[in-house]
Amino acid sequence: MSSGFGDCPKVDLYLASASPRRRDILQQIGVRFAVVAAGVEERRSEGESPLDYIQRLASDKARAGWQQLNHKGWPLAPVLGADTVGLLDEQVLEKPRDQVHGAELLRRMSGREHRVISAVAITDGQRETVSYSETRVQFRPLTETEITRYWETGEPCDKAGGYGIQGLGGVFVQALYGSYSNVVGLPVEATVPLLAAYNVPWWQ
Repeated sequence: MSSGFGDCPKVDLYLASASPRRRDILQQIGVRFAVVAAGVEERRSEGESPLDYIQRLASDKARAGWQQLNHKGWPLAPVLGADTVGLLDEQVLEKPRDQVHGAELLRRMSGREHRVISAVAITDGQRETVSYSETRVQFRPLTETEITRYWETGEPCDKAGGYGIQGLGGVFVQALYGSYSNVVGLPVEATVPLLAAYNVPWWQ
């Protein structure tokens, strides 16, 4: 795996995402890939459902990545874009704006179940395919001390819902129904069939 192109012996896929967690998952399943920049405005349209929103963003990122390949003159290969959203009471769990907002998010999730949905899109410039995955996550009751100390670790600052299941925030999770990798940000069970459809190998 590489974050650029030049030092890759072979690139079978481009990842249109700066997320280190998505890079880790692709590396885990043995995909040879490089990262390509894909600047996309992440703003939900009025009346747009959360699922429609993340599917649109995943597609927009994949297309933006494809355009970058052509602009840079890099060897062409399928481009993957992805987006993830958390939902509680059908309201989107955003990234915390500050400590007060971060604590509010965790209090709302404390002792309750929320949903995480990820969309994955792949394009090769001729066609485009989108898939998604949904997971239910049950939090145990959290104490005010835990909420404060967790914020002080710095981990929740850039994460939707204000926690990272793959990190220190994993101690809050009491039960999980569905895909773990989906909650991390790239559902393997939805991604691998797309890779197969575009002849992108894994276990390399």
